[in-house]
Amino acid sequence: MVTEKTIRIGIIGAGFARTTQIPGFRNCQDARIVAIASAHRERAAEVAREFAIDHVEDDWRALIARDDLDLVSIVTPVVTHCEMTLAALEAGKAVLCEKPMAMNATEALRMTDRAREAGVLALIDHELRFLTGRVKLHERLRSGEVGKVRHVRLILRADSRADPNWPWNWWSDIKQGGGALGAIGSHTIDAFRWLLSAEVAEICCNLATHVRRREDQLGEMREVTTDDETNLLLRFADSELTEGATGNASLSMVEAGKPEHRLEIFGERGAYMIEDNVLWQSRVGDGEWKRVETDPGELGSGMRDNDWARGFTAFSCKIVEALRAGRTTVAGAATFEDGYRTQLVLDAARRSNENGCWEKIM
Repeated sequence: MVTEKTIRIGIIGAGFARTTQIPGFRNCQDARIVAIASAHRERAAEVAREFAIDHVEDDWRALIARDDLDLVSIVTPVVTHCEMTLAALEAGKAVLCEKPMAMNATEALRMTDRAREAGVLALIDHELRFLTGRVKLHERLRSGEVGKVRHVRLILRADSRADPNWPWNWWSDIKQGGGALGAIGSHTIDAFRWLLSAEVAEICCNLATHVRRREDQLGEMREVTTDDETNLLLRFADSELTEGATGNASLSMVEAGKPEHRLEIFGERGAYMIEDNVLWQSRVGDGEWKRVETDPGELGSGMRDNDWARGFTAFSCKIVEALRAGRTTVAGAATFEDGYRTQLVLDAARRSNENGCWEKIM
């Protein structure tokens, strides 16, 4: 039932939206998904039937033009983010934009400036900020228990793209913004910036493509122009939490074995580790990790249990709450300004990979 305060949502995209965003928003009180759009109308229609969404569009412009939407959620390949976001902002809609924010920092700055002018809620979907373990970690770092942070490390290991028979799609195409650096690296940089309240000052990056050719939908073999492995070294600017801090990240979508997603932060007096939304702590001299009790958080109905799903279950409802209250911000969420700052780092990472040198963040 639609009420005066029901937040009406339009979704552009029928991939990640189907598994995470649509179930997440459906879990929120006083939210209703009104319409979905996809370049593949039959795919959008299938998702609409599955989730009882009334309206289907094959043109994203038609969705944005609807007068019965409060929020447009953009869940499409990166190359489309800038144009769609600018159009939604021009139409006065609040926007949730999937990460990475844009193809480059120039686009991200245009989006950020326009969102500021529009004065509406405009956020980047860094849902991992809302995992209960990361929220607790954010609080603990500010309590000063481990002192100044010296080093951070993130490891993400999966084999979702190790199979050479996995088809060529936009993720394989650098011109569409695919690859591990954008998809996973954007989350990594955002996590470091948010947790440490510190900007990345310099970066050194190595990108690798291990599966170099894939078969497309027409049965033709095509070159993969994106990375499936990303390795980063970082130096951070000093902040209230950091002093001479360094970092490294190893991100691979082609490594067999048990999947891993582990974040570690090492300070003067101790360290924290978070894996599978479970937080651990060790003080200097302990020689072992001790679990920090945290609530696992809620998981929306029908969602696969992983960090992204649990993070979005919490994040989506906070977005709806903010819009119902007439607010243009969500405490703790990644703003367009955050997205722009992260994009500066990603651009520098690509330059570093090309020239083999450390790159300063402009």
